[in-house]
Amino acid sequence: MKFFSLALLTLLLVDLWIGSQGASFRSHYSTCCYKEMFIQQKIPAFLIRSYQKTPSHCSRKAVRVELLKGKKFCVDPEESWFQQYQRQKESPSAST
Repeated sequence: MKFFSLALLTLLLVDLWIGSQGASFRSHYSTCCYKEMFIQQKIPAFLIRSYQKTPSHCSRKAVRVELLKGKKFCVDPEESWFQQYQRQKESPSAST
């Protein structure tokens, strides 16, 4: 039941994101994240394809997370769930 609820929440968030922010990553300012582009909810690790830190010239420190289906979100790199995800991906035992 928890998985179903989490999956449903994720789909709803993606739908909201597409409607309000979908074109923002296509602009030439796409490398930076702005306040309204951040997602506050935890993204399940199995949905994440890749992540990339924003450049130092951006006004906000952030990480751009790309989901398996190509959608992109901005995440605060200080979020505990993201730090845990990053440690897991960077650890030598993550390949098992």
